[in-house]
Amino acid sequence: MKGSLKLGKVFGIDVLIHWTFSLLILFIIYKNYRAGHTTIETVWSVVFILSLFVTVFLHELGHSLMAKRFNVKTNSITLLPIGGVASLERIPEKPKEEILVALAGPAVNLALAFITYFFISIPDAQTLLEQLNEGVNSSTFLLNFFIVNIWLSVFNLLPAFPMDGGRVFRALLSFFMPRHRATWIAARLGQLLGIGFIILGISSNPFLAFIGVFIILGAQSENQVVQSGFALKGTKAGDLAMRDYPVLSENDTISKAAEMVLNSQNKVFLILTNSAPSGTLGRDEIILALSQGKQHAAVAEVMNRKLERMDAEEEPDFLSLITKGKESPLILVYRKDKLEGVIDIENVMEYIMIMQAKQNAI
Repeated sequence: MKGSLKLGKVFGIDVLIHWTFSLLILFIIYKNYRAGHTTIETVWSVVFILSLFVTVFLHELGHSLMAKRFNVKTNSITLLPIGGVASLERIPEKPKEEILVALAGPAVNLALAFITYFFISIPDAQTLLEQLNEGVNSSTFLLNFFIVNIWLSVFNLLPAFPMDGGRVFRALLSFFMPRHRATWIAARLGQLLGIGFIILGISSNPFLAFIGVFIILGAQSENQVVQSGFALKGTKAGDLAMRDYPVLSENDTISKAAEMVLNSQNKVFLILTNSAPSGTLGRDEIILALSQGKQHAAVAEVMNRKLERMDAEEEPDFLSLITKGKESPLILVYRKDKLEGVIDIENVMEYIMIMQAKQNAI
């Protein structure tokens, strides 16, 4: 994810933290300052927030390690001010596997709450409210940690994408109907819950409205991914490959590339070195090079040298196409070591729209 700092690797998974996380820390410090809290109280608040993000990391690690049991690789875990994101290569399509992967995260929160329980005493309701109103300090730290973990496990089990409960609900429906249909139903339920959060947020807490918008967008995104994947079912990379695509030599100039952009609808070019693919050059890279006064430079100086490839007989997963497309805008398709064509993500989306239109017409 852009704007993220790599903290290290755990079990071969990159652990990243987004730069906006620093804004959250600054906001906590500012809030404590405005409330007149002491330095010690501010420090406890910051430490508590940091402990929560350790919890979020462990939650996402739970998903990742369970997914690993089903041969699903996790590329990275990114910590954001609103939570964490585990970047799995794919979501297991078998309902049982998806349920186990989805439940692994909340199970971590429950385990942390269970361990914390032995180090705290639960006060009566009135005292509990008073202690929570005090904020976080040395005496209430573990109690707050216990409550937050319980809340995180319950909240994540709401049957709404992108929460874990939405995936569990979709998996349960998948036992009785096709996965794309189950996803559509789960996404619609998630969006209804999202609208409910927005209504509650407007009348009480604006943060709930923010969560509602997050749920609606997450449900829409998940539905689009699954419906697109369904449209590609049975499609091979060779079926998606474009045989007619623009090429440039690595010795051609940026000016020539710019002229080709202006004289056609082409936005990405395959760069050849001695007739063999060596990189790609996109419109944005051309414009950037021109703005730097490199109009007479060879395209080899600014081209993207990362190339992704697929076998023509391979049935591509939609998410794998998106992932490969982020690395290289043109995915090379080979048949028996011979270049058959290239896949452009924009062209894939057009293919999906055509397939969906045909399915709707049936």
